[in-house]
Amino acid sequence: MPKAYVIGLGRSGNAAARLLKRQGWQVIISDRGSSESLHSQQQALIAEGIEVRLGDNFDPESARPDLIVVSPGVPWDIPSLVKARSLNIETIGEMELAWRSLNSSPWVAITGTNGKTTTTALTAAIFQKAGLYAPAFGNIGYAACEVALLDQKPDWAIAEISSYQIESAPSLAPEIGIWTTFTPDHLARHKTLENYYNIKASLLNQTKQQIFNGDDPYLRKIGTAHGYPVQETACWTSVKGRSELIGNPAFGAYIENNWVFVRDEKIVQADALKMPGAHNLQNLLAAVAAAHFAGIEKSAIAEAVAEFPGVEHRLEFICTYQGVDYINDSKATNYDAAEVGLSAVKAPAILIAGGEPKIGEDQAWLNVIQSNAAAVLLIGEAAPTFAKRLDEVSYSNYEIVETMDRAIARSPQLAKQHSAKVVLLSPACASFDQYQSFEHRGDHFRQLCLESFQ
Repeated sequence: MPKAYVIGLGRSGNAAARLLKRQGWQVIISDRGSSESLHSQQQALIAEGIEVRLGDNFDPESARPDLIVVSPGVPWDIPSLVKARSLNIETIGEMELAWRSLNSSPWVAITGTNGKTTTTALTAAIFQKAGLYAPAFGNIGYAACEVALLDQKPDWAIAEISSYQIESAPSLAPEIGIWTTFTPDHLARHKTLENYYNIKASLLNQTKQQIFNGDDPYLRKIGTAHGYPVQETACWTSVKGRSELIGNPAFGAYIENNWVFVRDEKIVQADALKMPGAHNLQNLLAAVAAAHFAGIEKSAIAEAVAEFPGVEHRLEFICTYQGVDYINDSKATNYDAAEVGLSAVKAPAILIAGGEPKIGEDQAWLNVIQSNAAAVLLIGEAAPTFAKRLDEVSYSNYEIVETMDRAIARSPQLAKQHSAKVVLLSPACASFDQYQSFEHRGDHFRQLCLESFQ
């Protein structure tokens, strides 16, 4: 019996282990951690005949598996994986394993620095409104291998795919690929912007029908230069009208006179989407273009767009208290996403920012703070650094409150003092200094708001 070694417990790793077991592999799954949560997962997996090793540092030379499957959170270039590849042990990611089981279904793959989750959720909603079995998975909804474990084969597979998942899924070749935005992110892992770009580009290079956000400055520059991986039939999008399209306009998607057009065909009214922010019109264009290329009827597209509620943790409305809207944008884990979030809400706003800091260019974010934020409440590990940066741009209306609880408690007074319309959690940071994930952080914000103000 061939032996497979899965690295990393959690939703993706556990699903990969179960899928391999079903396929007839002898499966070992390991994790460096040994928390109570991992111990409970361990018991469930052992009951299914899967060996689990906690507190384990994988050594490919002693383990000698036939296949290694890596969870998305495990860096691709750690020494043990580099060593495994040098020993010619096949090493893939959980997304690649899912692709091998699901590649008889057409895929829509959505990648990009920001906008992936909203675009994925909206795309899935449109396909599902058309009566198709089209689960969303990857960084949203199911783990990829969970979909492969389901009895029903998808009519369409709608996958949100991060750079971490792309770099370990070399054979993934979607029917439709969407690239939403491109800005510096995850550089602590990918080292250079060029590496990060090339990982994203490798997915689009293997896609039959490409969709690019033509309003994104970096992608537009690549498109204008006819750079890798752009194909002649690529669909470029623009919220600014047909005249702003790059590439061949006959293949493009654009907004004009409040209508979304794809390949010059009028599809749906743009204001049917209720989510705030110009960036969400870009997400709308990509999702509608994908649906049109998949042959979905205009009526289903229009219904799905009108009914779409948005996604959790991305400009998610929580409640109104004393005339002030509380909005959860916890998924804004970098400067660019946070800039977009603050630009999208009504000004003036009280901004809650901070967490585990990331490498990136913050000037545009600081500019929006100066124009749109009446005050800033700083939390988490990044608070002192952010305070220093705000001082450097002569912005003094900030307070270091350290925790979410204190930020929520302080926000009503500040909102009243500055006649703010909105209190916005848009951290510009990862969450791991105080939370398990950005979802955990956003859930805590929601819980505190509802307990305090309703």
